[in-house]
Amino acid sequence: MNVSNTGLPGVKVIEPGCYEDERGFFMESYNRERLLANGIAQVFLQDNHSLSALPGTLRGLHYQLEPHAQTKLVRVIAGAIFDAVVDIRRGSPTFGQWEGFELSAGNKKQLLVPQGFAHGFITLAANTEVLYKVDAYYSQPHDRGIAWDDPDIGIAWPLAPSVLSAKDAKHPLLRDAEMNFNYSR
Repeated sequence: MNVSNTGLPGVKVIEPGCYEDERGFFMESYNRERLLANGIAQVFLQDNHSLSALPGTLRGLHYQLEPHAQTKLVRVIAGAIFDAVVDIRRGSPTFGQWEGFELSAGNKKQLLVPQGFAHGFITLAANTEVLYKVDAYYSQPHDRGIAWDDPDIGIAWPLAPSVLSAKDAKHPLLRDAEMNFNYSR
């Protein structure tokens, strides 16, 4: 397992070892011991699975407020996504900055999105399936979001959304969003 840091502190790209032969491949998609050895101590409580039928389906930017904030471990098992992560921790040197990652069934990369970051993705292929583990259960009263097209954030999505939920279409801009995350060293 190869774990790489990104430009946003705490956000990590994880590349599991993959063993291929004439039958196909085998990989450990999750190994708590190996994650612990790489400084990732979250205990995941819930698995989520989404299917997006059309390319250009945008989901996000989502997060949950404290005390129900979630760390996510995201991977794609069919298709491909462009995954965007935004730092929403007040006082952080990277507050409001974003970084994007391509995750696909082919590259098998996973993305660790810590608490205090908003997360969203756009599908790059039809019938894209995304699996993600979270370390806190879903809490509707704490569910929040930020506008996917906030000009102050300026995410360079690789294509325009063709499908967007009514909920995601009306998230506020970052400057108006409810957040209770504070940066600590």
